[in-house]
Amino acid sequence: MNVNDRQKELLRTLLVQNGQTLNIVDLSGQLRCSEKTVRNDLSIIEDLLAEYPNTYLKRQPGIGITLKTQDHDMSEIFQKLLSTEPKTQEDRFIEMAYHLLVSNKAITLQELSKKYYVPKVTIKKELDTIADWLTNYQLELISKPRLGNIIQGSELQKRSALAHLSELLSSLSDHKNYVLELFLPYEIATVKNALNELQHKYSIAFTDAAMESLLVHALIMMKRTRQKSPVTVPNNEKEAIYSYKEYKIALSFFEQLEAVFRIKFPEDERIYFTWHLISGKRKNDIVEDPFIKNELLLNIISDLTTKLSSITLFPFEKDEILKSGLIVHVHSVINRIKYGFPITNPLLPNIKKMYPYLFNMVLLALNEIKETYELEVPEDEAAYLVLHFQASIERLKESREKQRRTLIVCHMGVGMSHLLQAKIEQHYQDIQVSACIGKAELRDYLRNNEVDFIISTVELEKVNIPNITISPLLEAKDKEKLNQFLTEMENNQHAGSKEKALTQLVRGDLVLLHVDKEHPFQVIEMLGNVLYEKGFVHKEFIHSALLRERKSSTSIGGSIAIPHGHPTMVNRSAIAIALLKEPLDWGNEQVSIVFMLAITTEDPKLNRHAVGQIVDYSETPSIIQSLKEPKNVKEFLEKLK
Repeated sequence: MNVNDRQKELLRTLLVQNGQTLNIVDLSGQLRCSEKTVRNDLSIIEDLLAEYPNTYLKRQPGIGITLKTQDHDMSEIFQKLLSTEPKTQEDRFIEMAYHLLVSNKAITLQELSKKYYVPKVTIKKELDTIADWLTNYQLELISKPRLGNIIQGSELQKRSALAHLSELLSSLSDHKNYVLELFLPYEIATVKNALNELQHKYSIAFTDAAMESLLVHALIMMKRTRQKSPVTVPNNEKEAIYSYKEYKIALSFFEQLEAVFRIKFPEDERIYFTWHLISGKRKNDIVEDPFIKNELLLNIISDLTTKLSSITLFPFEKDEILKSGLIVHVHSVINRIKYGFPITNPLLPNIKKMYPYLFNMVLLALNEIKETYELEVPEDEAAYLVLHFQASIERLKESREKQRRTLIVCHMGVGMSHLLQAKIEQHYQDIQVSACIGKAELRDYLRNNEVDFIISTVELEKVNIPNITISPLLEAKDKEKLNQFLTEMENNQHAGSKEKALTQLVRGDLVLLHVDKEHPFQVIEMLGNVLYEKGFVHKEFIHSALLRERKSSTSIGGSIAIPHGHPTMVNRSAIAIALLKEPLDWGNEQVSIVFMLAITTEDPKLNRHAVGQIVDYSETPSIIQSLKEPKNVKEFLEKLK
């Protein structure tokens, strides 16, 4: 059934009034038609509402008419019958937040309800969600009676929130930048062209993400300048920025914008955009840039790599590729923090799950960096740094694996030994032959030298090091045998080291079953006290673990969390475990099994291997299920093995 504009307006009025009784005379005056016409329109509306069992018109002769409905019916009626261009919830959220951020006057629920054809109760819920999100940018949504809703906070904070509008809803996973849809196509194209010319003219290569960020901030800057809502930059910051080459680049950029859009930008806006140019991440290695190669930056990177090398036993200082990558990245991090340009990392949850050990070690090192340099790096930035160090670990592993050390034991003399060595080195560039010796020399050699495995032409007895027996001629079947041996050895070493680590660290008196707590902090405190009472940790370890959890959730997926305190507060390495009676909300995850790690700085390998096994468990649902089932500690320990 088709409805005309008057009937739509009548239905909208009934819905927006939300259960209030309305007089026919008042309605006829509002709609500028006769009372008879209103009654006829109400009959048509009753027919339209027939498909909604919980919605009906209540007529009271001499009093008026009331629309009775449920919230979910009300929303559907608005969208289906009244909205000619229905917006998705995401579109509405973004647009509402945008208008609140750029408006200098309060906006009422009534205005928003009428604009989006959505009940006021729905608008109120969505405003509550927006208010929570705004706290991330130190902004407050104030609701003033009879006036409406307005956002309070500085212009810099409002612009930061505007630039991150696409992150308002966690459900926005399509990487669509909703902010750009709020500007005209020619505005976007003009600013984009100006940025591309800037890159070409000054030989700068920003990453795609940095270019999009610059585009969004430039568009917001134009919008706010037109609205006469400029940023304010302290005088001491102005003097400092004039020495940067990015300031001269910004002047060239503003000349183009002013010519096209006929806007005169204040000096503070030029400095504000210069901050963004300095903070933007670049593709190319810009180590030679005098503003990149500064003492503070290099000291921070040196301290960070040294601390991580110390607590993980990976020689990060030797990786020049890592150093170059960190120079470019950390430069941007420092400036984003300095100028108050927070970023969110969409990969954060995945990085925490995939590399929990390294993520926690990076946070630990950054905590010490914070004390030395007064530089607090948020976890979103820390997660990007994890990727740099993980890439370095892969390079270091590859380099180390290319030089697996072997010892050749041959019973057929020097000539045959060297022939076998030459064949091994020819076919296996990743194997380094340490020496060729006879069987009688083996015990003395191993007493004074380390090798990864032994290749022998004769059977060896009572040798703890992995070994394989092959023909000195290294025939095709020997190569196949050696290939299989190398693969199995690598897999066994990887699995064995992890199993051994977890077995070493878990004791029966550190395992608690059927734990009934309401909050993660209660579980952490309980496990910390168990470790403290057994003498494994200092009392301060518990507080350290709680602080760590407040900074970033230690859930790693698969129903597992791995809280931990500072290694310097551990006397002896151990892991305490809690099996929860009911799953707990732990960050963005549901957690049923909690492994509290207390591992000293002297045991980084033990830590790495133990976390590795826990991660393996988290990725295997059948194992997780089996760990939840035991009725006693002994059964649990058996399952754990």
